[in-house]
Amino acid sequence: MARTEDPRSAPPIRWGILGAGNIASTFAHSVREFTRAQLVAVGSRHRDRAERFATAHGIPTTHVGYRELVEDKQVDAVYVATPHSEHHEHALLAIKAGKHVLVEKSFTRNSAEAEEIFAAAKAAGVFVMEAMWTRFLPHVAALHQVIEAGEIGDIVNIRADHGQYFPFDASSRLYAPELAGGALLDLGVYPVSWAQDFLGVPTGVHAYGQLTPTGVDGQISMVLEYGDQVQATLNTTLWAKTPTTSSISGTEGYIRVAGSFYGPTQFRVARRDGREWTFEQPYARGLQYEAAEVARRVAAGDTESPRMTWQGTLDVMRTMDEVRRQVGVVYPGEPAA
Repeated sequence: MARTEDPRSAPPIRWGILGAGNIASTFAHSVREFTRAQLVAVGSRHRDRAERFATAHGIPTTHVGYRELVEDKQVDAVYVATPHSEHHEHALLAIKAGKHVLVEKSFTRNSAEAEEIFAAAKAAGVFVMEAMWTRFLPHVAALHQVIEAGEIGDIVNIRADHGQYFPFDASSRLYAPELAGGALLDLGVYPVSWAQDFLGVPTGVHAYGQLTPTGVDGQISMVLEYGDQVQATLNTTLWAKTPTTSSISGTEGYIRVAGSFYGPTQFRVARRDGREWTFEQPYARGLQYEAAEVARRVAAGDTESPRMTWQGTLDVMRTMDEVRRQVGVVYPGEPAA
């Protein structure tokens, strides 16, 4: 069975954390505990928040504001962990400073912003990657090996859901249009990216959604078409905690991926001939695998990862652009569909 390299085997790299929220804290903990990288600086618009974050994660340098962080000579790579609405600006800021960049998912609000970031990275010769941590997890490497070996035949359908319960709060990031809120960019990106990891770019996109009082998407169901006999059926919602599981069904059997499918987990293969088996191995957290990928690629002089390519990110963003167009979600500053 496929094995993922130990994140501790990746070369050391010095991280600067841009943004001091919950996901940044998870990333910092994973990097510090499971890699050889150093956390050398954190930047926040609020001094007290930066100082609390630095104390919690043993980071020696704090910056008030983001320009000082990206220009810090200690920093090799910047992890952008601000709201979706800020990713474009902050990634470009880091690239301009000559830093390698890992941008939290969703990569940007839309594909046009993503294209600008990749163009800037190409011109600067720096590494940039979307922080779609799922792509680098051990069970995903094993899934690809199982499918490529023909264990379930040709894929016919992928099903995946990601819903979490968030009570309506107009001031919350998840419900705020100005922060690119909504279910799709925060949660739905996982099932969309999951389907496209195994099936590629869909030939058709069909979406039905319901909006919140603030005008962002509260719930969306999607069908991605892949020719005449292959579909991905996906759902995301802010209004319920869903099983967050996935199934991958093929002509010779199916795979059940336990929840949360997008994090370290197990899966069970059931073939039509009656043979069944389970991939099961305990893992701690998971963001260390994407951090290790950045370190390895930077050390190799690469500007993108073969597992989360620039084109792969653009393909996912374009699918979500089309989903939002059909549902009717437009963020402030975007052109109307």
